[in-house]
Amino acid sequence: MEQTTMNAMVSPKAALKKERMLRLKQMRHDYQLYVIIFLPLLWLIIFHYIPMFGVQLAFKNFRILDGIWGSPWIGMDHFVKFFNSPQFVRVVGNTIIISLYELIAGFPLPIILALALNATLRTKFKQTVQFVTYMPFFISTVVMVGMILQFLNPRIGIVNTGIGLLGIAPVNFMGDPEWFKSIYVWSGIWQTTGWGTIIYLAALSGISQEVHEAATIDGASRFQRIRHVDLPGIMPTIVTLLILHAGSIMGIGFEKIFLMQNPLNIASSEVISTYVYSVSLASSAPNYAYATAIGLFNSVVNMILILIVNQIAKKVGETSLW
Repeated sequence: MEQTTMNAMVSPKAALKKERMLRLKQMRHDYQLYVIIFLPLLWLIIFHYIPMFGVQLAFKNFRILDGIWGSPWIGMDHFVKFFNSPQFVRVVGNTIIISLYELIAGFPLPIILALALNATLRTKFKQTVQFVTYMPFFISTVVMVGMILQFLNPRIGIVNTGIGLLGIAPVNFMGDPEWFKSIYVWSGIWQTTGWGTIIYLAALSGISQEVHEAATIDGASRFQRIRHVDLPGIMPTIVTLLILHAGSIMGIGFEKIFLMQNPLNIASSEVISTYVYSVSLASSAPNYAYATAIGLFNSVVNMILILIVNQIAKKVGETSLW
């Protein structure tokens, strides 16, 4: 009886030890995969998780001599200051308008291009269009902005030269706040649309050709096959990418907008990312705690948006991230 009890007590431990040994053996066998994963994981930890330590600055009156831990706690004061500041409406408004403009104008274009390329029967034409539309993606942000400034130059730019031939006076596009959002959005669409089709073309390649053949036998035209076969087939991919785009509405990148900014268009081009830079690193009296609070506000709003859009997509289309 005692021996049976001892065996019952030892068995779970032995089973657990055996399971651990099997896992270690499997890890040694597949060590190449863990080496591949290690570097991205290390990058994620160093640049995304460790910096979270500094988020507490948003709730403190940071003083360099006292350090992060020694600085006094002031709660939500920085957030209240930002909400009551004259720049709040302008900065947040510009961020939302540019992001929505980019989403509405740019999100459907890769889908349309992918459907068109998938439907064409001319292989060489398809490859040429893919090459031409993909290449702008590999232009660096600095070079891209330099091209924009040269093309839109009031004196020697190709755009003003062209409209000058039509008898229209030169336009200072980069100095007019009303033009900034359109220039930023459409230059970005030109640069990224071709690259964005890759995911949709991959999704389209997964649709069974038997479905297309059955639709053709039933008398469906090419447009009807796109509408009733291709679109439903890539709809989960479309919804997933839409959720991800909606979750980054407040997350406009810093580099391109910063390089396109000038004192003349600042009213239309100042967004949260550039405002954070201006009140911290670019300021003669940097307020790092205030900048951290603004950045944290931005991240929280993005998180809330992605949660809301994910739930809506889950209820309406039964497709979601989780």
